[in-house]
Amino acid sequence: MNLEKVIFGFFVILACALNFGFFLGDIGRPELHHPGELFAAVAVNLIALVLKFGDRTQLGAIHLSTSLAACIQLLAAALYWTWAAHIGKDVSEVAAIATVVSLSGGALLANLVSVVLLIGETLRQAR
Repeated sequence: MNLEKVIFGFFVILACALNFGFFLGDIGRPELHHPGELFAAVAVNLIALVLKFGDRTQLGAIHLSTSLAACIQLLAAALYWTWAAHIGKDVSEVAAIATVVSLSGGALLANLVSVVLLIGETLRQAR
């Protein structure tokens, strides 16, 4: 068993799972979307991004691009939520959460593509 691949797969799947956990729930109910969960999703996605820099293959480039897309979406969501909570006082909490959850949905899609690529790569190597 290759420990490097285990760690890589763990962070890719954990990034997707944390993002899904934050995304899940009614978009109009702010209490269902905790800022700590968004922070964890951002942190783990950034770790997964760093782990993807070492692969020099075409598939590695696609992995890196999906991770970049997810990180940009999640960072935009976190920045918008911070701005809405502390600076933009005229933005309602429900409207802010709707935007944040929508941005995390885009990141979730990128994370799902990355997981599908990981599974496909694993199945291809097993044969």
